[in-house]
Amino acid sequence: MTTDPSGAPEQTLSPAQVLRWKAAIFAIFLTSGLSIATWASRVPAIKASLDIENAQVGALLLASGIASIVGLSTSSLVMARFGARRGMLTLMLVFAAGVAVVGLGTDLFVSYPVVMAGLILFGFGNGCIDVIMNVEATAIEQLGGKTILPLFHAFFSFGTVIGAGVGAALAGIGVNVLAHAASIAVLIVLIAIAAIANVPSRAQTDPDPAEHGAGWRERLTLALSAWREPRTYAIGVIMLGMAFAEGSANDWLALGVVEGHGGDEALGAFALTVFSVAMTAVRVFGGPLVDRFGRVWVLRALALTAAAGLTLFILAPNLPLALVGAALWGVGASLGFPLGMSAAADDPAKAAARVSAAATIGYVAFLAGPPILGVISDHIGLLNTLWIIVVLTIASGIASSAARPLRR
Repeated sequence: MTTDPSGAPEQTLSPAQVLRWKAAIFAIFLTSGLSIATWASRVPAIKASLDIENAQVGALLLASGIASIVGLSTSSLVMARFGARRGMLTLMLVFAAGVAVVGLGTDLFVSYPVVMAGLILFGFGNGCIDVIMNVEATAIEQLGGKTILPLFHAFFSFGTVIGAGVGAALAGIGVNVLAHAASIAVLIVLIAIAAIANVPSRAQTDPDPAEHGAGWRERLTLALSAWREPRTYAIGVIMLGMAFAEGSANDWLALGVVEGHGGDEALGAFALTVFSVAMTAVRVFGGPLVDRFGRVWVLRALALTAAAGLTLFILAPNLPLALVGAALWGVGASLGFPLGMSAAADDPAKAAARVSAAATIGYVAFLAGPPILGVISDHIGLLNTLWIIVVLTIASGIASSAARPLRR
């Protein structure tokens, strides 16, 4: 017999059902990363096709970021009213449509507003589903009693590795953004249908569709309660710096190689692949590391690594050293977000509410930070702008004690 975070009994899940549930959430994390890297790896091509400047690229990111924040802000309402399963299926279809519209705007219509419309759809869908999939992942982690959330985020990174690698390959052989984006959109739809069929209904996140009135409002009140707790904001400081580092890499690393270090578009996409591979490797092995050394010490070590990698990337006199910096940057930024989620879920009674609140803080930094960097970069240069992230990663390391496990 399983229990929801409030301790109420739920349906009994067999080992095979739990395995399918886990595989489904792995697939959803992977798909989210794939969709983000599809856009990120083609930023130079989109910029060239639309003939726009960094500030206009930043405005695209800002539109996507605002839509994502709206999605984050409404995720608790979506879960409380419609449930995790129906919510995730609908949102995956929304961000798949967004990816397709970005391709249409880039190569068919060559229209800046169309690309922006696609990124708004993409941002809203991805922002909202990110909270819901983290709630599902922490429920699986609580069920097993081991630190596995980094592994779920590793699958997000697998998605970015695949997306960035495909982007690099297609950019290298001259495939346009439309063909690339349309293919990925179809793949997302297929994964969505297969994955959601294997997510079990849970009492806390999948209410009876016939339930009205106080039932769903009570769930919404519980979901919002974490915003009144100081520990939520302390965990948010940790996640802020690392989410900023990860999100900025996804959006600006490729362009940093092209404009800051003189590489071509394919090499920029390859650098993003290096970052993603490094991040993924640490996330795969992150759970046992955390169980062995503890969250706090792991977070402090990785914050220093991220700061060092960013510094090397900024100052590197040649491309090979810039790639080494990108790898260290990826290693350092790897576990801040998933360990923040694990810390938020320490108390099963309020795990979903706290995970939702902490994820919102992290994703606001993840999504809103890069557009701000784009505006700043037009005044001081892209590489110089990355010093802001160095400072934020150091601040994240200083605040890492907030992730210390709660006493039972």
